[in-house]
Amino acid sequence: MTQNLEASQLSLNDVRRLLKLERQTGGSFTDFFSLEPLTDFEQQELLQISNDFWRYLEVGKVSEELVKFLSLSPLMRLTGFFKVPVVLTMEDSIPIEVEDEDTLIKGRLDILAVNQPDAELAAAQFWILVVEAKNSAIDSWAGLPQLLTYAFKSLQQQPSVWGLTTNGRNYQFVHLTRGNPCTYQILPELNLIDKGRSIELAQVLKAICKLQNVQLQLA
Repeated sequence: MTQNLEASQLSLNDVRRLLKLERQTGGSFTDFFSLEPLTDFEQQELLQISNDFWRYLEVGKVSEELVKFLSLSPLMRLTGFFKVPVVLTMEDSIPIEVEDEDTLIKGRLDILAVNQPDAELAAAQFWILVVEAKNSAIDSWAGLPQLLTYAFKSLQQQPSVWGLTTNGRNYQFVHLTRGNPCTYQILPELNLIDKGRSIELAQVLKAICKLQNVQLQLA
């Protein structure tokens, strides 16, 4: 009999047990790409995004939907995710079958950025970034098991994928790699409110967005 589980209810131990996904320690963003300086315009836009979010944060808890609207959406626009051939999807249902455990994990991811240059090539789309959002009162780490579960799905079609879990203030990136076993690496946490770490946040998002070109190399 198949066991049905909700991705949102999983722990990191569940992810390791069910998906055989192991944590790899160490690492930094510069291990994966060079971070380009932001232009003056980009820095001004980033400051405005930060100030807008802080204004709501001062009042109280920022809901998950407002986190997407106030911080994620403008950040992704600023860093190139709204441009062709990147396509964003939201609230997609994603089932994951675990054959060894006779288990079906189901859930709905918040935002998925894919490289899909042609609708006819949908089967060959490349997952660029998987995003899981939480409200501002929840630690960004709380979304990590759910995020890893969603991102793991892409390793059936590609060698690696980036994931991001955020509460609008803190941004936790993870990098998943296909292998035996498949692994995930937790990168240093970034922050929208702190100026230095917000600049690095925008630089990292720009660098990940440019990974759309990898899809062409894999074809």
